Amino acid sequence: MDGDAMTFPSRLPDPPPPGGSANLADILERVLDKGVVIAGDIRVNLLDIELLTIKLRLIVVSVDKAKEMGIDWWEHDPALSPGARRRDLSGENERLKARIAELESREEAP
Repeated sequence: MDGDAMTFPSRLPDPPPPGGSANLADILERVLDKGVVIAGDIRVNLLDIELLTIKLRLIVVSVDKAKEMGIDWWEHDPALSPGARRRDLSGENERLKARIAELESREEAP
């Protein structure tokens, strides 16, 4: 080079024309607003004995939109919701107490 610095245009690219391609934020906003749900179950049976079940659920949607569509399984899944976990454990605790009381009453009867 002759001592001249290379120059590059400092101009930002023009925005896409109306009706043209959208940017990632626009696409994400549309997906969250409308929602995408992919669900499927894979079951492996041998002679009517279930050996394996795989449940696949993929939801890409805003929480508000999911609830509007009636999808709220995460609120009832003990693995995902502390409230559901407490309800599940509370129910199990009550069943165990009833079973213990039943066994103790049997033991006391002659």
